[in-house]
Amino acid sequence: MDLPCVQWQDHVAQKWTRLDPESRERFTSLVEVDDVFKCASTLTTQDDLDFLESICDRGSAQKDTERAAKCREKGNCSFKSRDYTAAALHYSQGVCSAPLRSEQLPLCYANRSAALYHLQLYQDCLNDIDRALKNGYPSHLLHKLEERRTQCLKHVSGGQDEKDDRHGAASKNHQGPDRAEAPSVLTSEICPQATVGFSPEKGRHLVAVQGIAAGEVILTDRPYSCVLIPGVEEVQGRRGGLETERGGFGTEHRRCHRCLSETLCPLPCDGCSYSRYCSSDCQQDAWEEHHQWECPLGADLMVMGVMSQLALRATLKAGLKNIQTAREPIRGKHTKSEPDGPRTESSDTYTNQPDPAASHYGDSYLSVFHLLHHLNRHSPALRFLNAVTIATLFRRLSETGPPPASWTLSGPPAAPEEDGGNADWSTELWLMGSAVLRHMLQLRCNAQAIVSLQDAGATNSPVQSRREIRIATAIFPTLSLLNHSCCPNTSLAFSTGAAVEPSGSDPSADLSESVSEPGVTVTVRAAKVIDAGQEILHCYGPHSSRMVTRKRQHLLQEQYYFLCQCEACSRTQEEGGTGGGQQRSGGGGTRLEEGLLCFKCKGSLKRSGADKGTGFMCSQSSCCHRVSSSEVSLMLQEIRVDLEKAVDLMERERPDEALRLLSRTQCQAARVLAETHPLQGELADAMARAYATVGDWDNAASHLERSAIAIGSQYGDDSIELGQQLFKLAQLHFNGGARGPALSLIPEVSRLLRLHSGPHCPELQELQAMEDCLRG
Repeated sequence: MDLPCVQWQDHVAQKWTRLDPESRERFTSLVEVDDVFKCASTLTTQDDLDFLESICDRGSAQKDTERAAKCREKGNCSFKSRDYTAAALHYSQGVCSAPLRSEQLPLCYANRSAALYHLQLYQDCLNDIDRALKNGYPSHLLHKLEERRTQCLKHVSGGQDEKDDRHGAASKNHQGPDRAEAPSVLTSEICPQATVGFSPEKGRHLVAVQGIAAGEVILTDRPYSCVLIPGVEEVQGRRGGLETERGGFGTEHRRCHRCLSETLCPLPCDGCSYSRYCSSDCQQDAWEEHHQWECPLGADLMVMGVMSQLALRATLKAGLKNIQTAREPIRGKHTKSEPDGPRTESSDTYTNQPDPAASHYGDSYLSVFHLLHHLNRHSPALRFLNAVTIATLFRRLSETGPPPASWTLSGPPAAPEEDGGNADWSTELWLMGSAVLRHMLQLRCNAQAIVSLQDAGATNSPVQSRREIRIATAIFPTLSLLNHSCCPNTSLAFSTGAAVEPSGSDPSADLSESVSEPGVTVTVRAAKVIDAGQEILHCYGPHSSRMVTRKRQHLLQEQYYFLCQCEACSRTQEEGGTGGGQQRSGGGGTRLEEGLLCFKCKGSLKRSGADKGTGFMCSQSSCCHRVSSSEVSLMLQEIRVDLEKAVDLMERERPDEALRLLSRTQCQAARVLAETHPLQGELADAMARAYATVGDWDNAASHLERSAIAIGSQYGDDSIELGQQLFKLAQLHFNGGARGPALSLIPEVSRLLRLHSGPHCPELQELQAMEDCLRG
């Protein structure tokens, strides 16, 4: 949830309508963020705090012994059915819900250790045994833990299981001495072939100063702050069912709330039941950076939304001193803010750019502070919603206790506020509230979704469907430099959690060979050759292969306040309009309108330009059959409904029924859709999954090849989407024993994955293992 919940939005909207005209005009006329925050603070009353209290579910973030016991019972049920992953997640929820020194805490740790043992996560199992004992596990049950410890030690001493190696790095409990010896964290870095430019039209942006080859790393960046997005995520089960049917586990249950790594055995926050971490390092870092203030506000932050929390978190991390420094006028060259940051050509031009928004300050807070907030472009109502939300949140923060001792004030303390609140928050610390509002406004245009590829369907399926899920929202200091294009020349890849050290890396290697510390990192690679002088661009969401030009431009204008004139949008205008026309791959129309066949002669249907009311007309002059838009929409909807029914049948392990339905649907689709139509690709993919499930490898491969043709037509022959589909085909050939087709396909799949995801992505390692096995 990016914005505050609907109840809070309605409350603030009513507050806005009740303002007298003079107050509304005065608020609307304000042009400085400081003034907007001060004005909202004077308008925020106890009634707002009371309403916030009425819609907050305080119990959702509090420790609760009864809830912990219920979670443990659910875990026991999953354990008995041998669904050990679900059991571990239920026990983890119990661990997070159980108060310190409650009897449920050691019992949940002990039960989780049993699930981890069956998952062959032996070191994690040992850690949980220690935690159970430390928290007062009942003496009459100790023999169970000792027996389990003995079995674990046998496995650990005999060589750590590969599965444990793979998962343990994200869940081991690193102690204090390791923290002191840890190397410095990888910061943002821009390759030598690119530099930061500035123009009044484009603002700060990244441009190539030398040619950049396809697949080459352009920049790496870490978020200044990020917030995990709560919500149910579809998770693979042993039988392929959705995790929502087994307890509603979402990203907040399965991932570390700091580094976002997946973990089955998180460490809980001692104060709330919501936050959890993969290690004591992440737990301590989060507490020191932001969670000690967020912890008592857990329920409030859930109501206020992800953007409010991210704005607050960035401000808490920066602290008052950095905010005061960022507010000072830039005088001369600025060097002390980026001792660890990269030195780009723009780093030496600060004296010639008096506007701070025209300069880039590496990964320091200055880069975040000086992102454009577009205050004057937000509608008055949206501006009011943001301002009152942050003013209310700031008052709640001031009620939780004194500000951090490290936030030293530069002047003498002021008198307590007349309307209550902690006196320690009432002096220069209003700057903190203003900074939170500034970041809230910035995030509308500068927030970046962190996405992760997730397998869908049953874990034992020979053909896995993968989809991107949004797991967090972040603000990246350097990635924010990149402007938008609906047909970008870059690819983004996100990594989370534990570091992976590439084999054979050396100091002279390129950015793709860098050793990353645990945490979140984005890597930007060239998706195609970028010539010197070209701007480096990425897609903010609306992509030419998925959305018509008119809709893309509308969404970009609404959220980012610019009319897109990128290559794809400009090409569409040159070809005759901004909206409904047919597109080539990467053009401006809609792929769902390309690949439609005439119902009579099988010629291609084109949208009729002469009479928009008629919809489509056959391109064959001898036919000229017309079809209404409503007929086309109904036909596509019927195919979509049947496809979804078939997928549901497969999820419920009824592949034979799914095949019969898909065969009928595919026959119907063949009459009206070309092989390159996206729906044909989805149908072929589903057919491949169904055939593979029943062991018909030849038919499965044939349909997956047809799906790859449609995907290549939609996204391009060098797209990551095609690479992922061909990876599935390679898996299918391998599982079906088709040695020749698999070996012939692996090089092309490797090329595409390396182009977009780099040489160390897990899929490439799997492809290499396949090839080694096939070559024997």
